[in-house]
Amino acid sequence: MEQLPEDMKAVVCHGPKDYRFEKITRPVAKEREVVIKVDGCGICAGDCKASDGAPMFWGDDPWVKTPVVPGHEFYGRVAELGAGSAEKYKLKIGDRILAEQIVPCHECRFCKSGKYWMCEVHDIYGFQKDVADGGMAEYMRFSERAIIHKIPDSLSEEDAALIEPMACAIHTVRRGDIDLNDVVVIAGAGPLGLCMIQVAHLKTPKKLIVIDTMEDRLALAKTFGADVVINAAKEDAIAIVKSMTDGYGCDVYIEATGAPIGVTQGLEMIRKLGRFVEFSVFGKETTVDWSIIGDRKELDIRGAHLGPYSYDVAIDLFDRGLITAKGIVTHFYSIDDWKEAFDMAKTLDSIKVVIKP
Repeated sequence: MEQLPEDMKAVVCHGPKDYRFEKITRPVAKEREVVIKVDGCGICAGDCKASDGAPMFWGDDPWVKTPVVPGHEFYGRVAELGAGSAEKYKLKIGDRILAEQIVPCHECRFCKSGKYWMCEVHDIYGFQKDVADGGMAEYMRFSERAIIHKIPDSLSEEDAALIEPMACAIHTVRRGDIDLNDVVVIAGAGPLGLCMIQVAHLKTPKKLIVIDTMEDRLALAKTFGADVVINAAKEDAIAIVKSMTDGYGCDVYIEATGAPIGVTQGLEMIRKLGRFVEFSVFGKETTVDWSIIGDRKELDIRGAHLGPYSYDVAIDLFDRGLITAKGIVTHFYSIDDWKEAFDMAKTLDSIKVVIKP
């Protein structure tokens, strides 16, 4: 067995706008635990908003417990197996794997009823020190509570890097209960939106409409199956969707912009009795006329959180070539260049940025 180093390179979050590149002690696999050598870790919009100090992550009792290694879009290969972990997970050294981003407690009412992604304890890799340090490091420890999935060697680096976002996209699209006769709008063609477009296309709705303000992303949306694309910076998106639906509005609206306008636009654009699915992480509060939801339209408002029961589906769809990361994963950076990677992830010059430790 390869001798593993005692220390490793890592990005460490000490607080909002206080991320540092450090040499820290490499994690060791205890009983029923697994340590991976990290092959890559994507930078999520949530990572960027956490680093910028978004209120939902910080405050008097911060959800982020520091110092913590960030990163929840990781994948890698088994480097160390604790006692009993090989049997528990059916793993061997060198296997290509990832874990779901949540570390369920397996004891709360949600976990016990199979709704583990809403675990009351809610440890998420990359946000809670010690129990859930993330993947922006050379090595990473999977807890005995982790949900682990194997990755076929046939998947490209880009596809492996996009498994976590794609699992989230699958869960979000499932929440929309898309029917064959539905007009579906996906607002936002960022990494998650572009994943959702591919999944929604596989559902074969009557019409799939994508809204964004970036022409290159709208062009990519078309290649992924969008029937109609709308540049909201140049066109009246609400009027166009209403004109395509005899004035009624879309049946399903999926909000993936992370901007307040994405919410208010959707509430106006969706038909009465429509299904509004909210996925985004917002950097600030959104204000709406709440009476639209009940008194005027009787809408189904559905949240979508994480990617439960969707990782194996994402891996299978990638393996069968029905979905792809091509065009979405745009940049790879060494961990030594993590600052550049974060800066690039915050610009519109990238879509998905991946750090490769």
